Amino acid sequence: MIHKEGTATLLGSGALFTLIILFLVRFFPGNLPIIVGILLFAVFLFLISFFRNPTRKIEKYDDSLVYAPADGKVVVIEETEENEYLKGKAIQVSIFMSPLNVHVNRNPISGKIAYYKYHAGKFLPAWEPKASTENERTTIVYEGKNGLILMRQIAGALAKRIVCYAKTGDTVFQGEDIGFIKFGSRVDMFFPIDTTINVKLGEVVKGNQTIVAKY
Repeated sequence: MIHKEGTATLLGSGALFTLIILFLVRFFPGNLPIIVGILLFAVFLFLISFFRNPTRKIEKYDDSLVYAPADGKVVVIEETEENEYLKGKAIQVSIFMSPLNVHVNRNPISGKIAYYKYHAGKFLPAWEPKASTENERTTIVYEGKNGLILMRQIAGALAKRIVCYAKTGDTVFQGEDIGFIKFGSRVDMFFPIDTTINVKLGEVVKGNQTIVAKY
């Protein structure tokens, strides 16, 4: 299944690639159209892979479980200060998404969106610590039955567009799509200091399948 955010990109690139091949066939007969065609086909397959949206059913809906909002690798687990909304100590868990990962973002819990804000910023590599506060990003605060979770979608060096469907006051449900980040990025999560973290540094997680934390 292809995510809706990829429809325009795939249609546009498919049309462009076709025109390029037709142009080459018309004016440069020989091996060049074949070589370029193979390369463009490989690029198109990559785009299809990037915008894939696999069905991920949550095994157990539970207000005490926090599911991974994205696919990727856990690159940060640490106690830190969160000063935008939580205004105090929190446990940060960061998931880095490479261009090969699924880039759909999903709601880690059910609840109300207590706060949403888009921040313009830089495009530093997503794995750098400064990316959390200096890069283009969104901040989303979930108010669930067991407390607050702050989540950030963070653009990276390749990611030039963050899509977020949340608005302050919305009611959202665990596992449903909340957005999409294009071409390499990161998701940060900030939990209350007494939350039990269920993943380890370096672990590869999957959205809607890996339990990141437990209340």
